[in-house]
This record gives sequence, C-alpha cells and structure tokens, in this order.
Amino acid sequence: MNIKNTIYLHLGSNLGEREKYLAQARELIKKRVGTISKASHLYQTEAWGVEDQPDFINQALQVRTELIPDEVLYHVKKIEKDIGREENKKWHERIIDIDILFFGDKRVSNEKLKIPHPHCHERMFVLVPLMEIAGDFLHPQLKLTIEELYLECKDPLDVILLENNDKLQEEE
Repeated sequence: MNIKNTIYLHLGSNLGEREKYLAQARELIKKRVGTISKASHLYQTEAWGVEDQPDFINQALQVRTELIPDEVLYHVKKIEKDIGREENKKWHERIIDIDILFFGDKRVSNEKLKIPHPHCHERMFVLVPLMEIAGDFLHPQLKLTIEELYLECKDPLDVILLENNDKLQEEE
C-alpha cells in the first residue's frame, strides 16, 4: 500500500485565457498527480521579477498523491507542456506555471528540483493563496507557519482576490 503524501502546488498564468489554463491544469493534476483536497480562490498580481508583462492569476492547491517528488515534477512539467507552455526566460510571461512548493515535510535539493520552493516565503502572490488553504502549515526549513511568513514578507506587490470565485470553490 502506497503512502499518500500531502503536497502544495502553486499555479500561475499571465497569457491568454488565464482562468481557462488554470482550470485545465487543475483537471490534469487530478488525473495525473492526485486528489485536490483544497484549492484557494484565484488572485491577481502584478508580475514579479520582470515587471513589464501582463498580470498573473495565481492559485494554491493542496494535493494528496502517492507519487514521489521526481514523479510529481515530471507530471507538472508535462502538464505545462500539454497546456501549451513554451520555454521562456526566467520570470517572463507564460501560459501556465506550476510550482511544487512543499512535499509534506520532505526536503529535496538536486539539479532539477528544490523542495521547499526556495523563494516561496519571499513572494506575496504565493503566500496569500497558500495562507488561505494552509495558514498553519509549518515551513520545514524556516520553522515558521505560512501565516507567520506572510506577516514577515517584504514583497510590496498587491495580491487581489478575484470576483466570481465562489463557483470555483463549489467545483473543487
């Protein structure tokens, strides 16, 4: 019997039909990665890192999976490609971006994958949706909850809750 792991993913899109791409990503995650047990509302933020690009819509997911970290990475990269993501420079616009934020309390550090995500605690667009679904989750390295990381975060970008999110919550 496989052990189910609780993982946290972050979705983002800032090109084209952003909400549609996020919905496609959620459906493919359900089919290939595991059960979505919690999904945050959708939030809009300015681009982080490279500012001269369209705003992002972001969402955090809690997923229960039987996969190991490298398998999850394989599947999320394949999902991104299947939805239409093309390789671009770091922090530039993209149809879909799926990041593995946490894999339970596991730590992974290799050429392909770093868990916990090394910058999640520095970015409001990650912390706000994550705090909605996992505010008490303890960062395995920093030993602070997501809510505590949010309160300490220096990122000045606004994270705006999008309207019409209630329908999305009912679907999940």
